Amino acid sequence: MSLRSRAEALLRKADIEINGNDPWDMQVHDERLYARVFKHGSLGLGEAYMDGWWDAKELDQFFARVLSSKLEKKLTPFNRAIQNLQGALYNFQSKARAFQVGERHYDLGNDLYERMLDKRMVYTCAYWKEAATLDEAQEAKLDLVCRKIGLKKGDKVLDIGCGWASFAGYAAEKYGAEVVGITVSKEQAALARERCKGLPVEIRVHDYREAKGTFDHIVSIEMFEAVGYKNFRTFMEVVRRCLKEDGLFLLQTIGGNQSVLRTDAWIDTYIFPNGMIPSIAQIGKSIEGLFVMEDWHNFGDDYDRTLMEWNARFQKAWPDLREKYGERFRRMWEYYLLCCAGSFRARKNQDWQIVLSPNGVPGGYVSVR
Repeated sequence: MSLRSRAEALLRKADIEINGNDPWDMQVHDERLYARVFKHGSLGLGEAYMDGWWDAKELDQFFARVLSSKLEKKLTPFNRAIQNLQGALYNFQSKARAFQVGERHYDLGNDLYERMLDKRMVYTCAYWKEAATLDEAQEAKLDLVCRKIGLKKGDKVLDIGCGWASFAGYAAEKYGAEVVGITVSKEQAALARERCKGLPVEIRVHDYREAKGTFDHIVSIEMFEAVGYKNFRTFMEVVRRCLKEDGLFLLQTIGGNQSVLRTDAWIDTYIFPNGMIPSIAQIGKSIEGLFVMEDWHNFGDDYDRTLMEWNARFQKAWPDLREKYGERFRRMWEYYLLCCAGSFRARKNQDWQIVLSPNGVPGGYVSVR
């Protein structure tokens, strides 16, 4: 059987046709694609897209169908085994490597993120329950975090992985909190400080392992994916050390349905170096003996809509970004946003908000939604 025939047989399981008429069908422009994908798996598929070897009118739909049909399990099991072995042997998220994701992803350019994100520059899953626009959905998520930790005026909060200070600014403006935000991105820190002028917000550039101080509450909103399973316990110990005995810790993280040791090869190479999506089991093991789990909220389906909004804004802004970033970057970035949208649509990935307390909330924690 030819490689094309093998590809056609696999894609047929997901109701995808090569050079078909449906918007999710794969349009192949270079016949070398099949050898590249069967040899290199997801890395080959993504690189081939960046190189213009194939397209799909609705890339998000293509990936939702591929992942719902679990076609990725049919490709390059040897490569996946090598990746997992590397993840078991090496600490890819060591302190020495902590700044790589900041330099390669978050430092790409504030202009890109300002055009793609909402007005508060929230680069995490929005909460669409009662929202009609991205701005409304992101403010709803920030407010949800504040309400879940019972935030009140004068509270001191540590934000681990603060980004452009979206949460810090909101908590200071709306709730009168004092916030310390930490990030590994110098570009994020510079803009965050500018955006929070006049507010009781301090932005620090350092690794989470260097966090100091004692806080009423701690939040970490989608930074945990950069920690790595070898460091999950260390992360939780840092949080426990910095959190008051009667405080609450809210962890928001993308989650996976099964435990892995490495992330997808294409995502690791081009988007989030050294990242790793945690599972329920891995998080549970990391908090054992340190925290009481008070609440676990999954709103991962909201990430599909969030990512589609980001892509629409990115595409609208592209004429102004083209000269700086170039066509190969455009294909890379839309591939990233739309394959992730398809992944959440297929329910392969989740988005969790977890509320933890050091000793258990007296009388029980009241869930907030």
